Amino acid sequence: MSLSAALKSGDVTLLPGKRDEDWKWTDLRGLLRVLPAAAPTLDLAGLVDGPFDALCDERHVVAGGRPDVAIEVPAGGELSVALRILSRDGGALTGKIGIRVGANARLRLLESYEGDASAYVTDTAITIVLEAGAAVERVALAADGAEGVNVSQAQVTLAPGAEYGQTVITNGARRQRIETQVTHPGAGAKLRLDGLYLLEDKRHADLTTGVLHQDLDGATDQFTRGVVRDQARGIFQGRIVVEEGADRTEARMRHNALILSDKAEVDAKPELLIFADDVQCAHGNTIGALDEEALFYMRQRGLPETEARALLIEAFIGAVTDRIGFEPVRDIARAWAAERLRA
Repeated sequence: MSLSAALKSGDVTLLPGKRDEDWKWTDLRGLLRVLPAAAPTLDLAGLVDGPFDALCDERHVVAGGRPDVAIEVPAGGELSVALRILSRDGGALTGKIGIRVGANARLRLLESYEGDASAYVTDTAITIVLEAGAAVERVALAADGAEGVNVSQAQVTLAPGAEYGQTVITNGARRQRIETQVTHPGAGAKLRLDGLYLLEDKRHADLTTGVLHQDLDGATDQFTRGVVRDQARGIFQGRIVVEEGADRTEARMRHNALILSDKAEVDAKPELLIFADDVQCAHGNTIGALDEEALFYMRQRGLPETEARALLIEAFIGAVTDRIGFEPVRDIARAWAAERLRA
């Protein structure tokens, strides 16, 4: 069951739904009764710059009528890429992106999902392969429309000594799932998976990850935070599997969420499946409201309640954005998040 299979065949019964364990909180089958026609060809003439274009060496666009995207960084090379996924006019968009980063090469992948106000459906499949000693920093900023449906699935394969860092920042959609699956070889490879969701109205965001540690001496550090209000729904699903023989694995998973209204909802499912003995693995998960003691302390010192709440929330989400390695991107992420908080 998958969105891509349903769009290819036109058969809505192939959509994943609440009976599928990994999709039970992001039910597409119950939502989409009819699949839209393919998105019309998008004329790129006059297209304004995306959020990351000015920071990159090259730009690739996924949109109606556009071919699949292939990105390759040669061994020892260095590249910054803006990858824009443009969903428009209520159509169905399918995109495939293949990325290979050669040995000891460096890639900065700055990805943006840009949706209009229509009831579009977007399905994106991303494959990222890192060869030995390669390094990738991926930042995905998902600014979908309130009526859009967006599923993005990334398959990441690491080689020994590779380093992969990722930050996903989203304000959700009618239905949205941003999924990352990583094959981790151990052997000194390092993985960072971060996420941030800021949801209001009836928006829905599902951040799902899976990491498979296959051998000795691997490291994973995962940190996700979310803020939901009104009738929004945030979902975090994280699974780390440490296979037999993958000793000396170090894996950490943390998820924290703030719920700012009675009708908002957060569902979290952190999982560690460990089949090796000599490991250091842990996960933590907290869901709650703002710290009333901290709020009281700030108000006692003359801050209005609205400003005090904003400062507490900004500090809460800043713990994620501060981990972005490239300062100009970090500034863009902070500004984008601050704008959502002001709204």
